[in-house]
Amino acid sequence: MSDPRKANGVLASSTLAFTVCFTIWMMFGVIGIPIKNALHLNETEFGLLTAMPVLTGSLIRVPLGIWTDRYGGRIVFFLLMLSTVIPIWLISYAHAFWHFLVLGLFVGLAGGSFSVGTPYVARWFKKERQGLAMGVFGAGNSGAAVNKFIAPVLIASAGWTLVPQVYAGLMLAAALIFWLGSATDPSHQVSSDTRFMDQVRMLRDPRVWRYCQYYSVVFGGYVGLSLWMVKYYVTEYGFDIRHAALLAACFSLPGGVLRALGGWLSDRFGAYQVTWWVMWVCWVAFFLLSYPQTDFVIQTVGGPQAFHIGLNPVLFTILLFVVGVAMAIGKASVFKFISDDYSSNIGAVSGIVGLAGGLGGFILPILFGLALDLTGVRSSCFMLLYGTVCISLVWMHFQFRREYPQTSSVAPAAPVTSDAA
Repeated sequence: MSDPRKANGVLASSTLAFTVCFTIWMMFGVIGIPIKNALHLNETEFGLLTAMPVLTGSLIRVPLGIWTDRYGGRIVFFLLMLSTVIPIWLISYAHAFWHFLVLGLFVGLAGGSFSVGTPYVARWFKKERQGLAMGVFGAGNSGAAVNKFIAPVLIASAGWTLVPQVYAGLMLAAALIFWLGSATDPSHQVSSDTRFMDQVRMLRDPRVWRYCQYYSVVFGGYVGLSLWMVKYYVTEYGFDIRHAALLAACFSLPGGVLRALGGWLSDRFGAYQVTWWVMWVCWVAFFLLSYPQTDFVIQTVGGPQAFHIGLNPVLFTILLFVVGVAMAIGKASVFKFISDDYSSNIGAVSGIVGLAGGLGGFILPILFGLALDLTGVRSSCFMLLYGTVCISLVWMHFQFRREYPQTSSVAPAAPVTSDAA
């Protein structure tokens, strides 16, 4: 059994490190706005700029998860953080579009830290507390909000180039703090006679792909919106970058911090039931957010009457906050599935599921920009997300009915065990 003091130290230092990694992973969501203006980028190019770090942060997750199983989370996490310091610093010297794209790929390695920290933290806790522990660690997603607090202030004081310089120092400091506060337990590593292909082969399990689909909605959607919302507030409602970032943080902050609540709820009520209701909340919210600002005139007995339908900034922010809460809970519930079903191979499975979620976060900003360039409708980003949630609900409904035909498809009658995953 793990030492409780060491376990809590690992959880605290890992959560801090992951928060810093996520802050830096999301930095183009804010500094990308002045870069877009300076380079005269269109919406699709802006989406590509913000998404580049997400690509490598997603692709690296599978090998990182497997290396964590084999070599231990402490050394893998520490070396990963150190490897990003120089690319982060070099962003301040970039001046061409392709410079930002290439450096963004290297900076994106920081996003792979989730697949290291999840199995590393989970193995320090008993199974009945793993959902909460992974939820607390996953609250490091709130780094997306931290970025929105820090970056606009730095931009206002000395321009966007100061942001990567400060973030490089922050990453180095966080790596050292993590090393000092973390610990190693050799019993948490996969035995040396386990082959690489043995770990990868179990990913053929269809349940893994189901979890990938769920996570691509709750995590991919969270990343995509975190990168897109600052610019949305600027262009849709006319806020300056500092106020836009603060309002966008109303989504990013609960979307990260409340992940611990999702872990507790999943431990208490079961992963399936929690995920099911998360999807329904997102479905309703995205339907409302999708409606564009609309003006129309109807003929009445008293003459023409003009009407306006659209969300004002207050209602928009409230709905966005609700989505952030739902996604925070959903991110934790999906990983509760994994800890229940793959306790001996959490690293490899969390890697492939994290890859799916990260690729969703990579593709969505590009699609957001493409849809805006093609339609000119800013709320088209929510229309896309509404469609993905519809697919998820239909898949979950029929999958659950096939596995449990005697139970209501609206909500499981009892907490779902690992066999129900």
